[in-house]
Amino acid sequence: MVEIAEPAVARGTSVIAGKRSQPAAASRGGAGFAPLTAVPASQWRALAERAIEPNGYFLPDWELAVNASARGRTDASALAAWSDTSLASDGTARLIGLLPAISMWRAYRIPLPALVSADPYGTLGTPPLDRDMAEDAVTGLMSEARKAGGHALILRDVALDGAAMRTFTEVLRQGGMRPRLLRSHLRACLDAARDADELLRDALGPKKLKELRRQRNRLAEHGEIRFEVARTPREITSAVETFLALEASGWKARRGTALMQHEGDAGFVRRATAELAELRQCEVVTLRAGDTPVAAAIVLRHLDRAFYFKLGVDERFAKLSPGVQLTLDLTRHLCADPDIALVDSSASPDHPMINPIWHGRLAIGDVLIPLRRRDPVVSLIHGALKLRTMIREPLRRAVHLVRQRQEKSS
Repeated sequence: MVEIAEPAVARGTSVIAGKRSQPAAASRGGAGFAPLTAVPASQWRALAERAIEPNGYFLPDWELAVNASARGRTDASALAAWSDTSLASDGTARLIGLLPAISMWRAYRIPLPALVSADPYGTLGTPPLDRDMAEDAVTGLMSEARKAGGHALILRDVALDGAAMRTFTEVLRQGGMRPRLLRSHLRACLDAARDADELLRDALGPKKLKELRRQRNRLAEHGEIRFEVARTPREITSAVETFLALEASGWKARRGTALMQHEGDAGFVRRATAELAELRQCEVVTLRAGDTPVAAAIVLRHLDRAFYFKLGVDERFAKLSPGVQLTLDLTRHLCADPDIALVDSSASPDHPMINPIWHGRLAIGDVLIPLRRRDPVVSLIHGALKLRTMIREPLRRAVHLVRQRQEKSS
């Protein structure tokens, strides 16, 4: 079948049915479809500040670090939408939309002509769209995808009820089309506008809170309990090493998925957190019992939203729930921050640790965006993805069940 070939894309060209064509001209400030590294970082940062919807995982300093070294996630391309009528501060065309992307072959090993949002080593793929020109941005992204030979866009892990998805839906409606939902789930989030103590009482109830206080007192037998927040680049450089060591000390290491076990993964985390700290878009939180770190987590910040990326715990203290204790302190910390309205848990659905604590829910899903009306190839792409899901879903559920049991101690 026809394929958008990844190696050629990485060199700034697309290959459709064996024919190479140049991407959109770069005279407007950047190519419409080109290597991700060709997008000017200054334009990308400016777009992130104007984004219609927050996504910490598509901040440039995060995604470029992922693209540079994270295992299986390097050398992505990008669809970019530009405006010639609204200019950047230097007088060049303004970046109004961006979608880091890979071919359908690379994403699913399906040789069909679709582009798929790149995996940002996070669980949210909502693309940044300029809030003042969101429909133009979507129209531009779809146009560039067509020029690259695509018949569809597949947006993975997007916020289904968010402003970006509403914009895609409206642009499709105007063109006589509609998005196709491929899969969806709910995951936990925190309404950070609420009072933390009231929220925790409502979520956990007096009996569970009493048990957690008892566990915290037991933890304090190992030293004074301290909740630390690293914000500056220097603080974060040290705190990230603590996080990486904790994450690699338990079941994740036994499963082979700890970041520290892979040089490229650890490298991207070190680079991304240090660079985001310069822009106050990252924190590393640590819970200590005396001098001993018992839990640590990375939190990204974008606009009025925070993103709970990953948690690492010292499993020697598992019976005292160090991950839960850290999450309680993090809840109070973020609810007290007037700049944060909502916190995305970034967790899997039905997560045994976070779901009982954060009762808000975000609808997340994969969505197929057709690029042409009545295109039979879109139905072929949709059918291939449905068949893949039917084959893989029973295995995925089994693996998820095993992982949930492993995570309960966190």
